Amino acid sequence: VAPSAPLLSLLTLWLLSLRGSAGGLCPQRCVCASTILSCSQAALSSVPVPLPRFTAVLDLSHNNVSRLRGDWAPGRLPHLHSLLLSHNGLSFVSTEAFAHVPRLRHLDLSSNRLRALDENLFSDLAELEVLLLYNNEISSVDRTAFENLGRLRKLYLGHNRIARFPLELLRDGTRLPQLALLDLSANRLRSVPVGELQALPAWLRDRLYLHGNPLVCDCPLFQLVARGHQRRLSAVTDFQEELRCSLPVAAAAAAATPPIGILAAGRQSLNCSEAREAVLEAHLGDSVTLSCDTRIHGVRSRHWVTPSGERVFETGVNGSAALLANGSLQLRALRPEDAGSYACWVAGPLLNETLYVELLVHNFTLHGPHDTLNTAYTTLVGCILSVVLVLIYLYLTPCRCCCCRGSGAEKPPAPRDDSINSSVLSATPNHNVAAVVPHPGEPGQSRSASATGTGGPGPNGGGGRFKGGGTPQQPLRHGPKAQRKVSDPDSVSSVFSDTPIV
Repeated sequence: VAPSAPLLSLLTLWLLSLRGSAGGLCPQRCVCASTILSCSQAALSSVPVPLPRFTAVLDLSHNNVSRLRGDWAPGRLPHLHSLLLSHNGLSFVSTEAFAHVPRLRHLDLSSNRLRALDENLFSDLAELEVLLLYNNEISSVDRTAFENLGRLRKLYLGHNRIARFPLELLRDGTRLPQLALLDLSANRLRSVPVGELQALPAWLRDRLYLHGNPLVCDCPLFQLVARGHQRRLSAVTDFQEELRCSLPVAAAAAAATPPIGILAAGRQSLNCSEAREAVLEAHLGDSVTLSCDTRIHGVRSRHWVTPSGERVFETGVNGSAALLANGSLQLRALRPEDAGSYACWVAGPLLNETLYVELLVHNFTLHGPHDTLNTAYTTLVGCILSVVLVLIYLYLTPCRCCCCRGSGAEKPPAPRDDSINSSVLSATPNHNVAAVVPHPGEPGQSRSASATGTGGPGPNGGGGRFKGGGTPQQPLRHGPKAQRKVSDPDSVSSVFSDTPIV
C-alpha cells in the first residue's frame, strides 16, 4: 500500500534530522531543509554557529550582520555554492572572508552599506558566476577587486555612487573573460568611453546597462545608443525612456534644464548625423574583415552569404573569402564586384539571428588619389616655371647695345662683313683727310667723316678707290644720291656732294 502524504512528510523530516545530527545540528532560529539553511529575518547580528558541513545554500538576508570577518565560518564549507547576505547593513567585508567557501558560485551582497571594493576582495572565488552588489554606497572600485574571477558572468553594480566607468572590467576581455552582463545603472556616471564600448561584442553590449546616470549629451553617445536601438539590444530598447542626458550648457542653466532622451537630444538639439550600422568602406586591392557582431552568446553554427549568393562555411575557403575562427569573414584583394550586402547567419541555443554588413568598394587604390594629386601638382609647377623663364628671356635679357652715346671709350670694330667703317677719299696717297660738309637737307648741321687714303688719284683727279674695313675695293659711286650701308648708330656718315673733296 502506498504511504499517505503525511507519512511521507514525517519520513522526510526524520531523514533530514538524521543527516543534521551526522553533519551538525541546525542552528537556532534557522530552518534546515535538505542542503538549504535559511536564517532570513531572524534578527541575527552575526553568522550563527555551528554551520552544517553539507550546507549548499545559506540565506542570511534581512538581518543585522554589519561586519563579515574572516572567521565567520570556523570550518571549511566545501559544498556551499550560494551565499545570501542582502539587507544586513553590511559595511565591512574582510579580504579573507571567502577563504573557506572556494566553491561559491552565487554571492548576494546587495542592499547594504558597502562604500568601497578593496584590493583582491573576491580573488578567492575562482568559481563565482553571479555577484550582486547593487543598492550600496560604493564609490570606488579597486582594479584588483575582481582578480581571478575567470567564470564571472553577471555583475550587478547598479544604484551606487560610481562616478568613473570601471573600464578595467571590460578592457581586452582578459580580466573577466566570461562576463555577459554588467549593470551600471543609476550611478553617477557623466561620461562613458564610447569608443571602447562600441568595440565590445554585441552579446556584451546587449547586457550593458547605463540608464539612470546623469550623462552629458554628445554625438558619440547618441551614436552608441542609436546603434543599440537599431540592433534592438535589450539594454537600449527595454530602458529607452530612462536613457536620458543633460545638454552641455552653462551650469546655472543646466540646473534648470531637465534631462531629455539621448535619441531625441542627438536628432533635435545636437543635430548629430544618423548612425549607420555595419557599413564598411574599402578600396580596390585591400583586404578587409567583416565582423559577425551577433547578440547570441554560445553560437552553435554560422555561415556567410556573399552578394552573389555564394555561401561561405566554417570549414571552407571560397575564392578570396575565408571564414575565421571568431566568425568574421575575411576578403582579400578586393574587386569592384565584391561590393554589396553580406549576410551572416547565426544559430544559437535558443534563437537564430541574421546580420547584414554593407561593403562599399571605391574604384581606386588607397594611394591612388594622392599619387594623382602629386602628378598634377608637379605638372602645374613645371608649367609656371616655364612661363617665368620665357618672360625672363623676353623682357629681362641684357641689351646688346651696351655702349652709351658720347662715351670716351673706344668702340670695338664692327664685323668685317657687316658694313663699311669709313670712306677713303684722298688725292694723295697715305694722307688723312677730315672734311666737314653740310647735310643737304639740314642747313647749319654737319657731319664729320674721317677717311684714310690708300690709293693713287682717280681718272678725274679726285676719284680713286676706297677700302672699307678690309673689304675688297670697289669703285666709288658718284652722284648726289650715293649711299652706303650704315653699320653702327654711333659711327659717322659721309655725305658725298657733286664737287669732289680735294
